[in-house]
Amino acid sequence: MYPATTTAGLTEVPPQAVRPRRAWAIFGTVGGLVGLVGIFATATLTAPAEEFRADNAGYVAALSERTGYVWAHQVVTVVAIVCLAVFAAGLRRYLAAQEPADSLVPALAATGVGLVLVGLVVGGGISTELFFALGAAEQYDPDVIAPQLTIVATMPWLWGGIGLTAGAVAVGGLRHGSVSRWFAVFSAVIAVLIAATQLTPVQYIALVPAGVWTIVAGLALAFGKRTAPRRS
Repeated sequence: MYPATTTAGLTEVPPQAVRPRRAWAIFGTVGGLVGLVGIFATATLTAPAEEFRADNAGYVAALSERTGYVWAHQVVTVVAIVCLAVFAAGLRRYLAAQEPADSLVPALAATGVGLVLVGLVVGGGISTELFFALGAAEQYDPDVIAPQLTIVATMPWLWGGIGLTAGAVAVGGLRHGSVSRWFAVFSAVIAVLIAATQLTPVQYIALVPAGVWTIVAGLALAFGKRTAPRRS
């Protein structure tokens, strides 16, 4: 049987089904896993010096041989940054294709991840200065090094922005079917948990529900069935 031809004599090629590419979603899973596990692991940097909390000189001296933890922390944040940046871009594009044209959901979802990226850039960016300062602690003022340790122990943990992302995804899923219903409900629960950490003096712990959401989100969006969006 010969392929059909148009009146212009051109051969018509039947359209082929194209599976949507979702590698970007896997970047979310990797970024969440690296961030969650890596930040907790490198947080043990200050473990040997807890008894010197009120003594900056003793505090810094007790950590002077632990520059490897600082380097590992830098690597963790850089990998997480790259992965989450790709995830944010892919998530915005995916939601934009599912949501009504004037929906704020795609932009809000990407912005939430972007806020986490800012914390990671600042919290990981201090690593270079801290690495060399701890490596030659006797040449530095311990009152300068101690605040750098505080930045490492604070900024990369501030994953509260994922609460905005999860909340936006939940709204999109429940109102417009842009994600599966179970994932929308899961996102709503995570958004509430993260909001609770941001309204009480435990902002650091947002890393836990946020990291879990990012891991699950990556897997759900990479391997889940594409939903038929509701445009109403």
